[in-house]
Amino acid sequence: MDVLGMVGLIGAVVLLIYLTMKGINIIIAAILCSIVIAITGGLNLETALMDNYMSGFTSYFASWFLVFLLGAIFGKIMQETKSAESIAQWIKKVIGEKRAVLAVVAAAAIMTYGGVSLFVVGFAIYPIAVSLFRAANLPHRFIPGALVFGSISFTMTSPGSPEIQNIIPTEFFGTTPTAGGWIGVLMGIFIMVVGGLWLGSMVRKASRKGEDFALPSASSIKANEELAAALAQEQTEEKQADLPNIIVSILPLVLVIVILNILGQFMNPTTALLIAMTVGIIVACLTMHRFLKEFWDSLAVGTQNALVALSNTCGVVGFGSVAAQVSAFDGLVNGLVNLPGPPLLGLALGVSIICAITGSASGGLGIALPILAPIYMSQGLDPGAMHRLAALGSGGLDSMPHNGYVVTTVRTICGESHKRAYTPILYLSVILPMAAMFIAVILYSIL
Repeated sequence: MDVLGMVGLIGAVVLLIYLTMKGINIIIAAILCSIVIAITGGLNLETALMDNYMSGFTSYFASWFLVFLLGAIFGKIMQETKSAESIAQWIKKVIGEKRAVLAVVAAAAIMTYGGVSLFVVGFAIYPIAVSLFRAANLPHRFIPGALVFGSISFTMTSPGSPEIQNIIPTEFFGTTPTAGGWIGVLMGIFIMVVGGLWLGSMVRKASRKGEDFALPSASSIKANEELAAALAQEQTEEKQADLPNIIVSILPLVLVIVILNILGQFMNPTTALLIAMTVGIIVACLTMHRFLKEFWDSLAVGTQNALVALSNTCGVVGFGSVAAQVSAFDGLVNGLVNLPGPPLLGLALGVSIICAITGSASGGLGIALPILAPIYMSQGLDPGAMHRLAALGSGGLDSMPHNGYVVTTVRTICGESHKRAYTPILYLSVILPMAAMFIAVILYSIL
């Protein structure tokens, strides 16, 4: 066993988590950590960076650029037409402040399952969440947990989802976005219901202990600006008239889901997703054109957002590509493949661990599946089960503290700290999805 290589691999992952939580750019952090792995793993530094790192970076970029691009543009159009705000306001009105937690989770889930970018959802819903939590006097520190849980814990891993974590496995297992059958649907419902009840219980318990709505003393300027905006919005009743109708607002989301899952049965799912996103963008622009003041600016901003999000993901994929070259990584993969128990367990854990290493669900899938899929496909296992377990596996340990969306939601959007706000995320977006993954392994293995 390569002890030094294993120490370097673990140390590089810990360093990546530390640097990311310190606010260091993920690409710079990934390169620094790749150097650590190369040195401790006995790799040629020039080859590791110029070949292994850049091959992983550019390969992922080429494969998924159009998906990220159209997804970011779709999210920006939904934001600029105020349809995202319309959906959030409608849910706020229907569910009400007495069920503030449910309202926030539902708003995030509906939009992300409809294909809207995670970051757009976070910024769009936060002011609504502040309004609801303030009115119900619920602790502000639970807002990041509600946003993250509603955005990623079950929507991105459930059958039929247009999120990239549900699309990447189709490329390796020859499946469709609905792969996994009723077990996949059951696991999505399980995470949604148990997580919703768990989050509600945590909030009620904190309230009974005397916690109330209060921003942390070190809250960022951004969070205070969003709070002011939310309160102003709450006091301005006529603003409702400036939002598009709820049916018109939600129509593009419905079309994306329906078109993806119909066309995905007859053509490459990635192509089907691109068509679905394009239709969603066109329909949103046509039906809500009066709200879209700067169409070309929206495209430009959406493109910039796509490049930033994709480049960050490519950075961690490049890091993972370097890690995959050291003998310690091979030993880790072999250990997972030869685990006692159901063969599917090794696949699920392999994806989970690699997603934990990268701090990215899509990035982890991009590294894990080219290595693991051929191994398990050769064993004649059910492709649908492998697809769903890979998706479920990507949605657990990826939400470690260094995950890009977690960091952005906790710090930038909500102005909170990991110390105050991360515990609910750990329970709902790490522990619960991992429990669902293990249950799914058992069900797929015996049924």
